[in-house]
Formats: sequence, structure tokens, C-alpha cells
Amino acid sequence: MDPDKREAPRTEILGRLPGEVTVPAPALIRNISRKGAQLECAFPLILGSAHELRLYLGDDSVVVTARVVHCQIADIGRDLVRYVAGVEFVDLPPHADAAIAAYLDRILREREAAR
Repeated sequence: MDPDKREAPRTEILGRLPGEVTVPAPALIRNISRKGAQLECAFPLILGSAHELRLYLGDDSVVVTARVVHCQIADIGRDLVRYVAGVEFVDLPPHADAAIAAYLDRILREREAAR
């Protein structure tokens, strides 16, 4: 974009200005409760860091904020390292809590019916 057409002028940084970017990455949810979850992913999560986590709950999906409470290596393969992390949900909105509760209830009913 032509600098003259910008709504706000940019200032060149002399030196370094650190930053971070969040990139959506797949994770496998191993277990879940209304308070948190354990997930498996291809990269380590930093202890105490907060992440947005999209949960696909059957026909419903919600985005929640989750704080990492532990993370360790789960498996080391020839070409891949897998990590397992425990996360707790932070400031869970009522609609997300209700969706998770409904999903858990549905899973338990289906398992009971299968017996």
C-alpha cells in the first residue's frame, strides 16, 4: 500500500521490537470437563500462557480461553514430537459452559445406552 494512503502513519523501528503471532493449530482433546481439558498437540505450550481454544462439540462449537497448567512430552517419534497439556478454562462464558455441559451429558447418555 502506498504510504500516502494510510490512515495512520507508520514509524520505522530502529533496532528490535519483539512481538508474537497466534496461529491456529490442530489439537486433539483427550478429555474434558466443565473446568478444563487435556489436549495433545505437536508443539509445547508455555506454562501459564493463555490460548483461545475452539472446541467442536458435535453440532455445536465454542471458543474458550484456556490457561496452561502443565505440559510435557507425550511421545517422541522419528519425525514428530507430541506434547500433552492440561488447561483450565478462564472466564468461561455462560453459553460455552452450557454447550460443554450439554456435550458431556450427551456423551454419558450415549455410553449408558450402549451398555
